[in-house]
Amino acid sequence: MTALALQRPQITLVSLNIEAIALGVYLVRDAFGGVIRYYTSIFHLDTLWYLPDAVALLCLVQFFVHCILRNRSTLALLVFVQIMLSLVLGYFMMGTATAAISAFKMMLPVFVGFCFCDSSLGSYRKLLSVIAVTFYLSVIGVLLTKFYLMPWVGYKYESFGAVREAGRLWWAYGGDDQRLMGFAADNTMAAFFILVSFAITSIRKSTLWCLLYGSLAVYVIRLTTSKTTMIVLVLYLVLLVIVRMLPEKSRFPAIRAIALWSFAAILVPFFMIVVASGTAAVPHSTLFSILDRINNSWQLPFVYMSQLMPIGLVTGCGAGCFNYPQKLFSPLAAYWVPVDNFYIGTYLMFGLPFVAFMVMVFRANFGATDVYKLTLLFVVNLFTITVLNYGPASGLLIIALSFSEVFSRRATSARAADTVPIELPRPIRSLEGLSVDMPGTAARGSR
Repeated sequence: MTALALQRPQITLVSLNIEAIALGVYLVRDAFGGVIRYYTSIFHLDTLWYLPDAVALLCLVQFFVHCILRNRSTLALLVFVQIMLSLVLGYFMMGTATAAISAFKMMLPVFVGFCFCDSSLGSYRKLLSVIAVTFYLSVIGVLLTKFYLMPWVGYKYESFGAVREAGRLWWAYGGDDQRLMGFAADNTMAAFFILVSFAITSIRKSTLWCLLYGSLAVYVIRLTTSKTTMIVLVLYLVLLVIVRMLPEKSRFPAIRAIALWSFAAILVPFFMIVVASGTAAVPHSTLFSILDRINNSWQLPFVYMSQLMPIGLVTGCGAGCFNYPQKLFSPLAAYWVPVDNFYIGTYLMFGLPFVAFMVMVFRANFGATDVYKLTLLFVVNLFTITVLNYGPASGLLIIALSFSEVFSRRATSARAADTVPIELPRPIRSLEGLSVDMPGTAARGSR
């Protein structure tokens, strides 16, 4: 019996982290979107583009099981129901099934990000390696497109029956500033992936590495002409150096305070509208883009909403409205306006329930202990002042990940007790190698 037992093969149970796989494939697909779109079309493998969405469907199920059933989060249930109802409302608003399907696909990355609610991003070692490689390759891609014209630039492809352009090389202000997009599908997203992948990777790197590669990243983002991204990265580098100069016990509280204060960025567009609304924008000037946002992007959607669906000012007009599903697949495309702000664009779709959700997100992060989520909160809150960030999918996924603390066991228990305790972080040696896990929560499986 003993001999037979020894001869039996050992079975090792391997935990499959669907959320990490989904984030990895979304990130790779979108960060190299221009390349992948071009070659999948050339070799007639267009269906591979939608592989991350198939994985995201599994995350939708995991969100329901983990956050709603296991964590017993009433908020998670309400958010799930709200999104489903908004998809139905969006169908009636936009008027076509194709627009509704596109809106559903657009919202899938949200559930991927929410699935990180009870884990620290730092525990996914392989995923962090993928993110680091994405940073290096994204930098190289932009530098290459500065000297070589890549075949995917200007390539047109078909998606859901609509013709779209993978990337376009053009000049900002009619001058010498080429808007380069590297391996991505456009320049803004190339800059975004450099910013996010650098911010995540820098947490475990030395200050010297951060300054060296951060300076390179600033230069490369300058080549993409994404001013918002460059400003956010410079500010992030300054704060990183300041925080690392603090005593060890003060570093994490400082990070959390910075992340919480970044929510003030939500008010910036409204302040700008009050101060500068009606100011004439001079074409090809430095302030043209921001004045265009103040006068058009941030205000016109509400004017059109009051004409098309007045109740939508309170309830929202449904998932996909005033977003790319409406632009590409709806008879209301003439009313579409590029809403260059995540919070304004999301309010247009979901209305006052989104405001209530954001209040809960803010309160939940008073007890957050994951430095990765807090870092991403700071980055996305500032980045989305002038960017909607619903496309590509990874942009929305990163935002959802930074919000995911609101569905954690800790936050759910705190709401049940009608209090939000301010938890003291665990002792931190330094920001190099910093990883703070959720208290009382074990990482799910091996990463």
